[in-house]
Amino acid sequence: MQFKQTRLDNGLTMIAEVNESAKSMAAGFFARTGSRDESPEVAGVSHFLEHMMFKGTERRTAFDVNRGFDELGATYNAFTSEENTVYFGAVLPEFQTRLVDLLGDMLRPALRDEDFDMEKNVIVDEIARYQDQPQYRLYEKLMAEHFRGHPLGNSVLGSAESIMALKRDDMRAYFDRRYSPGNVTAVAVGKVDWNAFVEKTTGMCSHWKPFDVSRETAECSGAGTRGTIVDEKVAREHVGIMSPAPSGQDDARFAAQLLATVLGDTTGSRLFYALIEPAIADEANTTYDMLDGTGGFLTFISADGGRAAEAVEIAHAEFRKLMDDGPTETELAAAKNKIASAATLKGELPMGRLTAVGFDWVYRREYVSLAEQIDTIFAVTVDEVVAMARACDLTATTVLGLGPVEKL
Repeated sequence: MQFKQTRLDNGLTMIAEVNESAKSMAAGFFARTGSRDESPEVAGVSHFLEHMMFKGTERRTAFDVNRGFDELGATYNAFTSEENTVYFGAVLPEFQTRLVDLLGDMLRPALRDEDFDMEKNVIVDEIARYQDQPQYRLYEKLMAEHFRGHPLGNSVLGSAESIMALKRDDMRAYFDRRYSPGNVTAVAVGKVDWNAFVEKTTGMCSHWKPFDVSRETAECSGAGTRGTIVDEKVAREHVGIMSPAPSGQDDARFAAQLLATVLGDTTGSRLFYALIEPAIADEANTTYDMLDGTGGFLTFISADGGRAAEAVEIAHAEFRKLMDDGPTETELAAAKNKIASAATLKGELPMGRLTAVGFDWVYRREYVSLAEQIDTIFAVTVDEVVAMARACDLTATTVLGLGPVEKL
């Protein structure tokens, strides 16, 4: 593996992890913007704008954009989160330049009125479909409650009302505030022709005008409340539990990743044996969400309404045990093997490495090879996991239920 980087005069950074033995390459543009960067008046604009990027440019119609990807045989998509919007594709190496041309062109969208008005209906329909999913509804409400008063509590999709009220000029103004070249990173992974990548990206992006972009990155310890959303149409009780965790810039993030695996991996974890194995819950898992300036442990439980409160108390007991005693050496070793195996299997494809390489740079301005990542994971000790769990206080939780139960 070879790591390459350079920076244009306007601030746009280009990085690549070059792997000559790879048979494909992946490229993406990582824009450091998401729902946390929105005001209430434009709630959902980051995700809406992601859709509009596929609706054409001054050089291409919407049909041209999608046909362009198809002609390359590309695997392509985009996604928006609370913090980032990423546009990406994977192709055979001989199509690298055409892929970069297409992605780079997309990032200067035409934002035509007719496309904007039509896509509103698509977004509103997407919001409705997600509202039919209890886990998504729960996640959105849990984030809003845990990060109450903090920008991370903003909804990624927004609401049907906020989308319908949004004007094209509002979107253009948001684009002009957030899509500065200094707030965008062009990333390539796999069998990359670095010189050609730099040349094409420079040709596509060097004329972008730079401007200052800022973000509030205050830490958040969470609301620490407990509540329920009663919906008798939902058969089972879905419970979300969130507690503080290290940020995406904190060295303790590796210990946090291991703790989440020990505590709530889908198989063989403490919550699996405490809740799934005895059939108290049909789902119980914990994930670590490392964010810009803060972080969170998210635990999701699905159980019969009559056992939901019991499941929550058992989960809290497991949190306390981990804080008091930490994981065993055997548990920690198993968690390390799981994380290392998953990262290696994912990293065998350039597409699988793209987000890892991109986000290491976006969050910390560093390159971490897969080998270095695995070595760091295996170097974490039991004491480090315990110290991190206590410093964050796993038991300082925000708890929210969705379903037929009136009180947890």
